[in-house]
Amino acid sequence: MSTTLDAAVRPPTRPSGARRSRPIWLVLLATALPMFMATLDNLVMTNALPVLHSEFGASVEELQWFMNAYTLAFASTILMAVALGDRFGRRTLFIIGIAVFTLSSALAALATDPGQLIAARAAQGFGAAAIMPLSLTLLAGAVPLARRPLAIGIWGGVAGLGVATGPLVGGAVIEGWAWQAIFWINVPVGVVSIALVLLALSNSFGARLRADIVGLALSGLGLLGIVYGIVRGNDAGWSSFEVLGSLIAGGLLLVGFVVWESQAPAPLLPLRLFRDRSFTVANLAGFGFSFGAFGSIFILIQFLQVVQGATPLEAAVQTSPWTLAPMVIAPLAGAFAGRVGTRIFIVAGLAALSAALFWLTTLLEPDTPYVSYLAPFILAGVGMGLVFAPSSTAVLATMQPDDHAKASGTNSMLREVGVALGIAVSTAVFTGAGGSLTPTDYSVGAVPAVVVGASVLLASALIALLLPAGRATPAAAGATIREAELVP
Repeated sequence: MSTTLDAAVRPPTRPSGARRSRPIWLVLLATALPMFMATLDNLVMTNALPVLHSEFGASVEELQWFMNAYTLAFASTILMAVALGDRFGRRTLFIIGIAVFTLSSALAALATDPGQLIAARAAQGFGAAAIMPLSLTLLAGAVPLARRPLAIGIWGGVAGLGVATGPLVGGAVIEGWAWQAIFWINVPVGVVSIALVLLALSNSFGARLRADIVGLALSGLGLLGIVYGIVRGNDAGWSSFEVLGSLIAGGLLLVGFVVWESQAPAPLLPLRLFRDRSFTVANLAGFGFSFGAFGSIFILIQFLQVVQGATPLEAAVQTSPWTLAPMVIAPLAGAFAGRVGTRIFIVAGLAALSAALFWLTTLLEPDTPYVSYLAPFILAGVGMGLVFAPSSTAVLATMQPDDHAKASGTNSMLREVGVALGIAVSTAVFTGAGGSLTPTDYSVGAVPAVVVGASVLLASALIALLLPAGRATPAAAGATIREAELVP
C-alpha cells in the first residue's frame, strides 16, 4: 500500500496565473447550494412529522427513524466518502453524492409506507455523506487563504439558512401541496447543482490509500447499536436483552473502532488529528451543540402543532425568529472569528442557546401566548448563528491542508452523530416522562426532554472555554498552502 500523495496535491510547477480561476461567488454557489440542500433535509421533515403520524399511522419510534435513518447513514459513511474523494477525486465524489441524494429524494416522495420512507431517508444520508465534508474541502481549496474566513463565514451562513428554512419550507410545502413535495423539490436543485459543480470547481486529490472497510463496519454498526438501543429503551424495557444487548454491543464495537484506528495502516479516522487542541475541543463542542439543539428542536417544533394547534406552516412561521437568525449572525461571526478568534463566539453562542432552551421550558403550556416565545426564540437563533461558522473555522484552524478533508469529515460525522443521539435521547426522555402525541400529555414529556438538551449545551459551552484564545494561526502559516492541480 502506498502512502504517497497523488501528483495532484504537489505544489504546482506552473505559475498561478496559468491556472483556471473562477469567481469566488461562483465557487461559493457551487459548493454551498448542494450543502444547503443536504442541511435543509436535516429538519425539513420536522413539520411533516404530525402529518406522517396521521397519514401513515406512524408510531413515535417510526417518527424518530424518519429523522435518524438520514443522520445515521450520513454519520457512518462520511469518513469513507472523504477517503474515496481523496483517492478518486473530491469533485467526482461530490457529484456522485449529489446524484445519490437527488435520486433518493425522488424515492422518498414515492414512498407509500414507513419502511419505504425510512429506507429512502437512509439513502439520502449516504448521498449527504459525500456532499457535506467535500463541500467545505473544495471551498477551502478554491479560495485564497486571506479570504477563507469570510468564505467559510458565508458557507456557514448558508448552512444556517438550510437549518432555518428547513421547517419553513417543509411547513409551506406541506400546507400548499403535500408532504411528498418536500422531497420533490430536491430533484431540480440537484440537477442544477451538478451543472454548477462541473462549471466552477476543479478536481482535487488527497492520499491514495486503501479503503478502511473494517473501520467503516465497526463505526457504522456501533453507532446503529447505540441509537437502536436508546430508541427501543422505553418500549422494550431498558433491562431487556434487546436494549442492553444493543447498547453493550454498540459500545464494544465503538471501542473496537478506536483500537483499530490506532493501528490501522490507512485509518478512516486518523487519531493523530485529536492531538490538536483546537480540533478536539471544537469537535466536542460541535457534538454537544448538535445533540442539545437538534434534539430540542425535534421536540419543540411538534409542540406548536400537537399542543397549540398550529398548522405546519404556522408552526414554521412562529419559529422563524429562531431559525432565520443564523442567516444574519453566522456570516458576521465567521468574518470576525478570523480576526479575534473562535472561542468567544462559540462559548457565547452555546451559552445563549442553553439559556434560551431553559427559558422555553418555563413556557411550554397550552395557553401560553405566542408573544412569550419571541424573546427566547430570538436568543436561540443568535446562539446558533454564533456557533455555526466559527466552529468550522476552529476545526480547520491549525490543520495541514492535506488533512482538511479528514478534519472536515470528522467534524460533520460527530455533528450528525450528535443529531441522531440528541433526537433518540430527547425522545426517550419524552416518552419515559409520560409524554405522548396528544395535547394533554405532550408538555409532560417535552419539558424534561428540553431540559436535557439545554444542560448538554451548557456543558458544551464550558468545554469550549478550552479552545485556544485569540486569532487562530494555520499550521501552514508563512508558506503557500498546497492546492490541488486542476483536472479538466
